Amino acid sequence: MSDTLSDKLPLWKQIAGRIFALWALVLFIGTMLIAIVFYLPCFLLSDPAKARWHRHVSRVWMWFYLNLIGCPLRVKGAGNFVPGQNYVVVCNHNSLMDVPVSTPFMPRANKTIAKKSFARIPLFGWIYTFGSVLVDRKSDESRRRSYEEMKRKLDLGLDMVIYPEGTRNRTGNPLKSFYDGAFKLASDTGKPIMPAILFHTKEVLPPNHFFYLMPHRLEMHFLPPVSTEGKSAQELKQLLFDMMWQYYAERDVSF
Repeated sequence: MSDTLSDKLPLWKQIAGRIFALWALVLFIGTMLIAIVFYLPCFLLSDPAKARWHRHVSRVWMWFYLNLIGCPLRVKGAGNFVPGQNYVVVCNHNSLMDVPVSTPFMPRANKTIAKKSFARIPLFGWIYTFGSVLVDRKSDESRRRSYEEMKRKLDLGLDMVIYPEGTRNRTGNPLKSFYDGAFKLASDTGKPIMPAILFHTKEVLPPNHFFYLMPHRLEMHFLPPVSTEGKSAQELKQLLFDMMWQYYAERDVSF
C-alpha cells in the first residue's frame, strides 16, 4: 500500500514539498519551451548523429534545470567507459527523476528503453522519442520489435540504457528483482554490461508521494564493466544484481 504524505512527513515538510514541486514544474515547462528549439535538428538527423545531438542538448538543459531546483548532480566512475567500446548500461530505478538524470549525463551517446505512452505528451513526447527505443509492454509484438531495435542501436555504436527492475522500486530494499531483458540483450550481442547506480533520486521525488519534490544533491556512480564472455543471461543477471545491491547498500543509508 502506498504511503501518504501525512503518514510520513511533518506538516512543514509537506507544504515545502508542494511548493518545491510547483517551482520544479514551472521551471521544467519553461526551460523545455526553450530547449525544444535546439532539439529540432533531431527531425533531420539519423542515428548515431541524432543520439549525439540529443544528448548534448539534454545535458545542457538538465544541468541548468537540476541546479535551479536545488538538485546538483555528481558523476563518479565515468572513466570506466573505454573509448571505442559501447555497453548495455543497467541502472537502478527509484524515481521519475532517474531518466532525466541518467540519459543526459552518460559519458557517451545512448538510447534508453522507454514507455510508448509517454511519447503522446505534447512537445515533451518529441524529446522523449528522440532519445528512446519505445515499447508497449502490453504487446508481445512491440516488445519483440523493441528488442531488435535495441540490437540495431548497439550495432551503431550507441550505448543502451536499461532499468532492469522494470518499474520504480517502491520497496524498502536497495533493489527490486531484475528482469531478464537487459542481460539477454548483452549476452546475444556480446556487449559488456556497465552498472550504473543513482543515489538520492528517491529523496527528491519519492515514488509514493504525489506532487512532492524535495531538493537534494544527486549522484550517479559507474562501476567497472562486466564482460559477457562465457556467461549466460541468468548468470549475468545474478552477478549484476549482487554487485549493485552490495555497492548501493554500502554507500546509501536511506533505502
